[in-house]
Amino acid sequence: MEEFAAIKGAGFEPVGQVLGTAVHTIAYTGVWGCPGAWSGDAGGPSSPWSSSFVPLLRTLYAARRLALSRAVAECAALAGDGVVGVRLRITQFPAGGVEFTVRGTAVRARSRIRPRRPFTSHLSGQDFAKLIGTGWVPAGLAFGIALATRHDDWRTSRTISWTAGNQEVDGYTRLIGHVRREARNQLALDARKQGGDGVVVDVMDLEVRERACTTYGDTHDLDAEAVLVGTSVVRFDRSRRPAGPRPLTIMRLERDR
Repeated sequence: MEEFAAIKGAGFEPVGQVLGTAVHTIAYTGVWGCPGAWSGDAGGPSSPWSSSFVPLLRTLYAARRLALSRAVAECAALAGDGVVGVRLRITQFPAGGVEFTVRGTAVRARSRIRPRRPFTSHLSGQDFAKLIGTGWVPAGLAFGIALATRHDDWRTSRTISWTAGNQEVDGYTRLIGHVRREARNQLALDARKQGGDGVVVDVMDLEVRERACTTYGDTHDLDAEAVLVGTSVVRFDRSRRPAGPRPLTIMRLERDR
């Protein structure tokens, strides 16, 4: 009830729940061999990210955007102007593959000024109302995904052994630092493509997986994946003051003594 009241207070009406889903088979990643196999220096700063994840990245973006577009299509069928409270869920499909599901609440503006195409936002009804009240509007859900792989070379193996003592594992630090920066850059790029002036970040996930190295025998490679999801926002009124209740005027009731 509070969420619906907030949406109505922002000049919108909830018109229904929408759903978009897409099941994808994810098999070919584009990565072959080991990043240390052709770099010339398995521990050098330029070698850890030399493998190409382009086919996998394209699939990860395409699956998310396809599920989102189907939720937007349901919103348009309800004569809605946008979807708020968007939640993206990724699960293994029982028959095989990966299921990408988008859910949210379709809303319709109570005015003659309507967006040309439905917007999407992860913001709840309350946060959406605050955004509108402060002169910003959501443009769309933005994604930033980055993948990288690093070979566990002898330098790294030496720093993670039990005899190494307490010290930073520089190779691992650089791996996760790289994917996080790249995901952030891709999120900003996606937001700019939508005409956004900024991004309200919702999800910041990092996953690191270990796999056997196919080139150097009994060694391992680490694959890191960083995912950022947020709502790109556009400023529509720079002159308005922040909305919300003004401070109350307090009058003291004590009698003079």
